[in-house]
Amino acid sequence: MITGVSTGIGLAAARAAVSAGFYVFGSVRNEADAARLTAELPHGFHPLIFDVTDAEGIQKAAHEVAQVLSGRTLDGLIQNAGIAVAGPLLHIPMDQIRKQFEVNVFSVVAIAQAFAPLLGADRSLAGKPGKIIHISSVAGKNGAPFVGAYAASKHALEGLSESMRRELMLYGIDVIVVGPGAVRTPIWGKAEIEPYLDTPYAEPLRRTQQYMQDLASKGFPPERCADLLVEILMNPSPATRHALVPQPLTNWWIPRLLPKRWLDAIIASRLGLKRQ
Repeated sequence: MITGVSTGIGLAAARAAVSAGFYVFGSVRNEADAARLTAELPHGFHPLIFDVTDAEGIQKAAHEVAQVLSGRTLDGLIQNAGIAVAGPLLHIPMDQIRKQFEVNVFSVVAIAQAFAPLLGADRSLAGKPGKIIHISSVAGKNGAPFVGAYAASKHALEGLSESMRRELMLYGIDVIVVGPGAVRTPIWGKAEIEPYLDTPYAEPLRRTQQYMQDLASKGFPPERCADLLVEILMNPSPATRHALVPQPLTNWWIPRLLPKRWLDAIIASRLGLKRQ
């Protein structure tokens, strides 16, 4: 089961999993995407049409998957669906921050609750317990300017994953986090900064947008992340967290090892955030 398979990492993961011999249940939000993916993957894909924030839709999807599995366990649940709310934290409307958490955090818990029985919490099912894989981000470990709501949601997802992994040991269900860096997906192209260009953050926002576009152009293709997800599903003992980051020295290790004040100064200089 993979959430958010219409584009990006989710779509690549569905393709890779079907190629590896898995039968994939994938969530999409409309009939057009369901038809498109069913046509592309006619022999190994089952669309589930629901929004991850719709509690009733989640329950119906879990029931539909259970009917198809007919008493067997689900091999894995990849929680990929997510959005990115961008902007300065002093100006982002609170309803947008709540939406960020509804999609990136609260839905993750709701879907885990609905699908956990199929992953092995229901011991009457035949088959081995499955895995839960949460798609986090480098933002789950390091919060950059103007992605505070997104970074907060991913920090929350990381902590949630730690607790969930330890709780689900009771059922033999593993929980793994994948934290990609720059990946060539549409997520940041959907982020809107125009509402904040009449604030003192206008120039830093423009610089940040350009930086993100440059970073994305050098990022991994979604297929790289998809291949890792399939490897994790097939690995009986994977690492608990995987950082998939292009140029890891500059984009992962140095930011994690530098003193925070040094890193703050570098970011402020690059983006024009120094006090005038």
